[in-house]
Amino acid sequence: MSTTLTMPKLGLTMTEGTVSKWLKKEGDAVTSGEALFVVSTDKITYEVTAEREGVLLKVYVEENGSVPVGAPVAVIGEQGEAVEDSQPVSGDAPVPVEESKEVQIEAERPATAVSSGKVKATPKARKTAKEKGIDLSTVVGSGPDGRIKNRDVLAAGPKSSPVAAKMAKDLGVDLGSIDRDGRIMKSDVLRASAGRAQEDSVVPMTAMRKIIAQRMLESTQTIPTVTYEMDLDCSAMIDLREKAKPSAAKAGVKITYNDIIMMACAKVLVEQPMCNSSVDMEGQRYILHSSVNIGLAVAVEGGLLVPNVKDVQDKSLLEIASSTDELVQRSRENSLLPQDMEGGTFTISNLGMFGMRSFTPIVNPPESCILAVNAMEDRAVVVDGQVVVKTMTTLCLTADHRSVDGADGAKFLARLKELLESPVLLLL
Repeated sequence: MSTTLTMPKLGLTMTEGTVSKWLKKEGDAVTSGEALFVVSTDKITYEVTAEREGVLLKVYVEENGSVPVGAPVAVIGEQGEAVEDSQPVSGDAPVPVEESKEVQIEAERPATAVSSGKVKATPKARKTAKEKGIDLSTVVGSGPDGRIKNRDVLAAGPKSSPVAAKMAKDLGVDLGSIDRDGRIMKSDVLRASAGRAQEDSVVPMTAMRKIIAQRMLESTQTIPTVTYEMDLDCSAMIDLREKAKPSAAKAGVKITYNDIIMMACAKVLVEQPMCNSSVDMEGQRYILHSSVNIGLAVAVEGGLLVPNVKDVQDKSLLEIASSTDELVQRSRENSLLPQDMEGGTFTISNLGMFGMRSFTPIVNPPESCILAVNAMEDRAVVVDGQVVVKTMTTLCLTADHRSVDGADGAKFLARLKELLESPVLLLL
């Protein structure tokens, strides 16, 4: 008996999810626990796994398609088992907006396959028709009631070699626009590509990009910010890391400069609670957070995730390093949980690996501050009247001016500099 996979509920406020990537395709064999597809929400990306062994018989939601929580996404069963071609609608799940729009558009086209004026086609057939520029109203369906299947679209399309078809897709060439008797070859596609004007390509926003865009727009439109910069002598921090390496290695942990900076930030945030606060304009109040939950910006394919280490103020350097490493790995494996992304009170963004000397980070609401860490480099500095070479970096703090005044932001960076240039103070 087949098993229907539905859109999971990954958080209390989640109402719909987006299938951002399929890891399997129809007809593939799957094993229990094997990752099938990636779901993106307004907080995380998450890999959904198979609940049983079998074959992926049907995919109801294409990549970047959004459906409500509980709506069917795919079916797993035995090879040859019959399943519904169209997506069954769950009892309490509304029909997705995307599907409603698509049906309306098709209804406006002249169609001969169905007397109601609507063209019936499977989701896969619609996708193939869109890719190949084929008008579905001209295709005769072989399914029940004249429903158009993917094989009908493929049969109706222009005949081409596999190489020509792939090249046409990569170059954005419509095979239907190539005037040729017989099979379309690679050379035909190249001529068509060279002879047409290059057009701008349109790339739809993924769910992650939509969320990033919304949150950054919210930040820049609602938060009045000020950014502070301060140079930091990294010598003591480098020395601390080298001395801690043997003990960390025994514990199976790798200490990074981010871990040391995070530990120092936690101490300063406890000392300066307004930098660890949120502004509630509706209630006309400030929320001073009892825990220091520091997020670390992690670049992943297609965007940015900011999981946060909880209760950093109570953790040792080894515990911070272990927690950070785990979150970074899970970010890159799409296995973060909703709670990993919730409750952040401060964020660190490090672009030093790209050679950045300075940048202005954007506050991640509802937090009040974000710290930018830049590249460590040798610089000539004056010490006691002598020019010497030291390993330096620049720290940039962007703060919400509604909660953090200019003097407080400057004090934050000055205290952070003091702790990182004299790490023994972290023990006091």
